[in-house]
Amino acid sequence: MNILLNKNIEVAVAMKKGFDVVRTALEEHLSSINENTSEIQALFDYLHELDVKIDKLSQRVDQTQLTTNPEEISVSPLTSEERTVFLALYTEEEPLSYQEIAEKTNMSISLVPECVSSLIQKGVPLNRSYCNNHIFFQINKQFKERQAKENVINLSLHSFI
Repeated sequence: MNILLNKNIEVAVAMKKGFDVVRTALEEHLSSINENTSEIQALFDYLHELDVKIDKLSQRVDQTQLTTNPEEISVSPLTSEERTVFLALYTEEEPLSYQEIAEKTNMSISLVPECVSSLIQKGVPLNRSYCNNHIFFQINKQFKERQAKENVINLSLHSFI
């Protein structure tokens, strides 16, 4: 009986040592995960800051181009979807998010970023801003004034029919 009790104690001690080894390994693993998570978050924050700075720089370049040679800005012809997005932005005084543009134009949210990108590529100067990790767009005020005076985009009633 004494031998059996000693064996049970030995097994219990061995199991405790085994569990301690596993616990130590898990704690080291958890610590490593926490360090990696912190590093990933720091990198994400850094990338977000860079993104904001790049957008500000892009806006400054756009602004410089508009003020230096306003007559040289030409816009390629727009598709009907692009015209719809342009009108939604043109008629608003406040910047709009992708979601707000989709609601105003009755377009799917997945199509709106494509149209906005296409507008930019075709020469429509849009100001971008960020708020709460959402991007907002607004037509450049000087271009908006020029559109009102010169109809650069060639918006006419029959172009929507």
